[in-house]
Amino acid sequence: MPKPPLRILISGGGTGGHIFPAIAIANAVKEERPDTRFLFVGAEGKMEMQKVPAAGYEIEGLPIRGFRRGSLWGNIGLPWRLARSLWMARRLVRTFKPHVAVGVGGYASGPMLAAAQRAKVPTLIQEQNSHAGATNRMLARRADVICVAYPGMERYFPKAKIKLTGNPVRQDMVQIEGKRPAAMELFGLREGAPVVLVTGGSLGARGINRGVSAALARLQQSGVQLIWQTGTPYHGTAMADVGKLGYRDAHVHEFITRMDLAYAAADLVVARAGAISVSELCLTRKPAILVPLPTAAEDHQTSNARALADRGAAVLLKDADAEAGLGGEILRWLADPAGRGQLAAAMGGLGIANAAGTIAKEVVRLAMAKAEAENKGD
Repeated sequence: MPKPPLRILISGGGTGGHIFPAIAIANAVKEERPDTRFLFVGAEGKMEMQKVPAAGYEIEGLPIRGFRRGSLWGNIGLPWRLARSLWMARRLVRTFKPHVAVGVGGYASGPMLAAAQRAKVPTLIQEQNSHAGATNRMLARRADVICVAYPGMERYFPKAKIKLTGNPVRQDMVQIEGKRPAAMELFGLREGAPVVLVTGGSLGARGINRGVSAALARLQQSGVQLIWQTGTPYHGTAMADVGKLGYRDAHVHEFITRMDLAYAAADLVVARAGAISVSELCLTRKPAILVPLPTAAEDHQTSNARALADRGAAVLLKDADAEAGLGGEILRWLADPAGRGQLAAAMGGLGIANAAGTIAKEVVRLAMAKAEAENKGD
């Protein structure tokens, strides 16, 4: 008699850094158990409500949202939103009856995993950063497995529950071997001159962008080729700054879709220190200057960058210092090939391949144990 399909609930979102790992985990589970049923739970109005269905999965939205700093009136409805989200989460657990609940971070993850734990559903937390968020720290006590991307996370979580798995990334983004010729052609680059990739995500990064603008003349004089992803808000300014100098080797993009080719072309990368960006850099072994987002929750990007810098795997530059200091850091590291090689080697030592597959095995193990226990109860 065939066994019924496993039912897996995955909650979280808010940013691509939460959503894409969640989808990667689901895809990896589906490869192992194609008949698995999935239900994603996100926050109403957030990007997961479009991205998850586009990936082929069902999603429910909770009215939960975060605390708005500096806006007293904007927070008046928060208690109601939290209470309703908890009620809806409990209802989803009752109706979907998951064999396991997975939390990847984001507003919806807290009430959803709390409801699952209260119903004695096994839970798995995927903590992406080197500084664990408050919600995951709270949920960890009753979680069954905690998958982490950095060593030393026992300072936040019970050591016996921790699995060092790395962060799930889109494999097409980190498979760069043999792609340099195609990358040089796509971005209009030439061999024999250094290539710097600058990226701050789809919305850009103000400190990084201003640092590049301030350094354009020096970079041009030094023969540096730029692949510069500015994000939408800064794109017009960057185009104007490059145009004034006639800097033909500066290739400005609002958004880059082929990040695998951008990585393949780069001799040095300037980026934020979000968990997924850092994981991609480790797997592509690219020397990097990391400029953490200063407003990130609990300053977790600085913790991510420091975790690499302390191991000699990256350069940490504060956002406040980027406008005055980024150009000098870029030129210093371009003039030091041996130093870049050491950064790249240390980066590679921190990369963990196939994180999604490893996490998926833990998810399936927990789900099967729950399903078998239910069958025995029947």
